[in-house]
Amino acid sequence: MLLFTQRQRQRLLANGQNRGDHVPLVKFFSPVGAATWLLSELDQDGDTLFGLADLGFGCPELGSVSLSEIATMTLPFGLSIERDLHFEARFPLTVYVDAARLVGRITEDEARLEAAALAQRDNAL
Repeated sequence: MLLFTQRQRQRLLANGQNRGDHVPLVKFFSPVGAATWLLSELDQDGDTLFGLADLGFGCPELGSVSLSEIATMTLPFGLSIERDLHFEARFPLTVYVDAARLVGRITEDEARLEAAALAQRDNAL
């Protein structure tokens, strides 16, 4: 499977040029495990992605990952890492980070994300 479209690639590259708290543009996941990535930026090298990584050990981390390593992972049953075709982020990456730290994994639960967003707003005041 193509991990992201040309349009997504262009947007990831643009975000990589303009560092900030971007909305994640793509979600990758393992179809046979708990590994999940929410990614918002791509460096000019075309390989280094930035975002939130959760390998399923209860400690999601913000940082960089290699596109080539993710793309070449060999999973059981001949499967590979896939892109969630229906993922549409509603919040900046830091909201997903805060919510993930609270629950120990990447979450798309609206109530948890709303609570994390509200906490960020309150802390900014």
